[in-house]
Amino acid sequence: MKPSAFDYATPRDVEMAKNFIGKSEGTTKFVAGNQSLGPMLNLRLVRTSGLVDVSQLADLRRIDENDRTTFIGAAITHAEIEDGEVTDPTGGWMQQAASNIAHRAIRNRGTIGGSLCHADPAADWVIIMTALDADAIIDGPNGHRIMPISNYITGPFSVALENGEILIGVEIAKPGDGAIWGYWKYMRQVGEFAKASAAVYRDPVRGITRCTIGALDQKPITLDDPISVFNGSMTPDDALRSALPKKEPAHLTLHITALKRALQIAHRQKSK
Repeated sequence: MKPSAFDYATPRDVEMAKNFIGKSEGTTKFVAGNQSLGPMLNLRLVRTSGLVDVSQLADLRRIDENDRTTFIGAAITHAEIEDGEVTDPTGGWMQQAASNIAHRAIRNRGTIGGSLCHADPAADWVIIMTALDADAIIDGPNGHRIMPISNYITGPFSVALENGEILIGVEIAKPGDGAIWGYWKYMRQVGEFAKASAAVYRDPVRGITRCTIGALDQKPITLDDPISVFNGSMTPDDALRSALPKKEPAHLTLHITALKRALQIAHRQKSK
């Protein structure tokens, strides 16, 4: 199938992009890499009166860095992160994760902002940005606002963007000395979305410890007592069964394994 007819606009800047959306009377959408929206349009799972292409907007293609944080524009592609063409505030964690997103053809076009706007619960950046406690930087009719990713993502394929708002990018705090990180996902074959995923992060300098579980039928969850999971006083099995009491234990097997593998990866960093 092919999509139903729609208008297509290529604005020069964010203000013009917001004006296109504001003046539209239908379901006009922003689009960048088009790796998720495109197939949905072709299958007519989504119908739109117009697309506003923001893939080349300077504000969405910029990288801003200071001593504490790094801003990554929403239109930066997975491949640019994988290839080290943009600053990786995590010192290589994001670069490694990007290299395992789908296939290279997808990574060449797909964007970090597109992934976070689509908010597929099995997507890599959704769980990674949640684990890193990143902030979503949003622009809209009422100006800029900043929101933690854990609040920005409200559920499967659902985010907190209001009418006329656009995700400008994400801001990520730089890990302190001695920070460790682990990310692992289960796929039946390379290129598929994850069936289970887990990301763990511990930063003694910033006082942050997080264990995040993804590829659920909801937005990623962050475990309540991650320190106990990290130090081994609570097993991954008990932690997930406590966090997801309504799920049958058999349905958590892959997610428990993902958490165990992510912890192993993190602890190997600590031992180096």
